Amino acid sequence: MRIEIDTDRCIGAARCVQHAPGVFTQDDDGVVELLPVSGEPADAPLIQEAVIACPVQAITVEQP
Repeated sequence: MRIEIDTDRCIGAARCVQHAPGVFTQDDDGVVELLPVSGEPADAPLIQEAVIACPVQAITVEQP
């Protein structure tokens, strides 16, 4: 699983962090960042929820 974040689009709503806190975090400016160990298969449902919850569609996921 490959997760991409459009940091220019991110508005810091933190919905991704709420849905998948083991995958996403925010930097000091509130912009989403991936945690070092992210995208594990067990996290896939949470990641999909985060993608759907993002109000500006800043997160995209590619499946291998």
